[in-house]
Amino acid sequence: MLEIVILAAGKGTRMRSNLPKVLHQVAGKALLQHVLDTSAELNADKVITVVGHGAERVKNAIDAENLVFVQQSEQLGTGHAVQQASPEISSDSIVLVLYGDVPLIKKETLSKLIQLVSDKSMGLLTVNLADPAGYGRIVRNGEGDVEAIVEQKDASAAQLAINEVNSGVMAITSEKLKSWLPRLQNNNAQGEYYLTDIIALAVADGISVQTCQPDSESEVMGINNRAQQAMVERLYQHEYVSKLMAQGLTLADPARFDCRGSLDHGQDCFVDINCVFEGKNRLGNSVTIGPNCTFINADIGDDTVIAPNSIIENSRVGEGCTIGPYARLRPGTELKAKAKIGNFVETKKAIIGEGSKINHLSYVGDAKVGNDVNIGAGTITCNYDGANKHKTTIADNVFVGSNTALVAPITIGEGATIGAGATITSDVEEGVLAISRAKQRSIEGWKRPIKKK
Repeated sequence: MLEIVILAAGKGTRMRSNLPKVLHQVAGKALLQHVLDTSAELNADKVITVVGHGAERVKNAIDAENLVFVQQSEQLGTGHAVQQASPEISSDSIVLVLYGDVPLIKKETLSKLIQLVSDKSMGLLTVNLADPAGYGRIVRNGEGDVEAIVEQKDASAAQLAINEVNSGVMAITSEKLKSWLPRLQNNNAQGEYYLTDIIALAVADGISVQTCQPDSESEVMGINNRAQQAMVERLYQHEYVSKLMAQGLTLADPARFDCRGSLDHGQDCFVDINCVFEGKNRLGNSVTIGPNCTFINADIGDDTVIAPNSIIENSRVGEGCTIGPYARLRPGTELKAKAKIGNFVETKKAIIGEGSKINHLSYVGDAKVGNDVNIGAGTITCNYDGANKHKTTIADNVFVGSNTALVAPITIGEGATIGAGATITSDVEEGVLAISRAKQRSIEGWKRPIKKK
């Protein structure tokens, strides 16, 4: 039986924020949510999260199963935090202690740590750092066995020279943990109850402290300030980008790419600089994306070309489409094969038929557009009457002239033509030319105003 305790009660003073530290984000997801998602991969029987500062905000923001919250009203150290969780811990489990501000730790590392636990041993995750400043040092005896962890403020000069440090992550039987927690003392420089002191208690009781290390020190990097948050963000993106490129995705510059969710892709796709992917996204085969584009839950079909500075959100794009530059596909947009959305065109909740074109400077919302339709520049579907949204239906082979207003609800019949500058307020029959404009006049003898001196 596996139970996980996640320490997430800290205020995060150095973040200089009203937001609880564990709700700050890396890759578009709260730090604590990263840890909970990794915990879920371990199939734990129970996850206990210790909250304190901003507890209600944390509870409301987090999504996880088998999750129990406990309150640490006073932050008196990591040992004190686990003491608050102790009543929720079973008497016959393995307990894994994690931290809500350490988002990059991997399932494989934790699985390896858990395997070190037995009735006669516990597991401790350590890491060797070139600069161990700020971390608790791992003190070993002459045989190399762990004897204790000494916090930086309590360490001697010789102990400060040790570069093997404590990550804080440990695994232990609940029986032993429950027996040691009441024995923790706060006679240290901070006046806190250190969870790390159970290492010395374990050694005194003849329990072997077995250690393992992560593949990379980035796995155990905690976030205490904005600079560390930015560093962990880049580490996450670097690792994610490496996976994408190993799968065949071409990136113009891996350092200028951000995925804040997931990205699935086919073969021979190209993504230019400064593109951002949020939520769940998919690229088909041979998709080409220009610089500075944003994708939010976008599904892009094969052979589509997306020009620079375009935004596609909660939309589906068919095969062979052309989009942008500066296009915005808002939620509910669906482009059929070979549709074209040009520069400064905005769509919303619109189905655009196969081969249809909206080339520039238009808004099409709450609409169904048929196949091979041409919508001229400056066209607007007037879908909102101030209280309700209404639908525009345009059949196949319609030509809509420039600077046209289609006042919904309205239907344009197949093969109809709408003259430029028209305001169409009623349905248009198939094959006709619809014109709605004031008659042009010429006024003779008219003189321009002259600026007064």
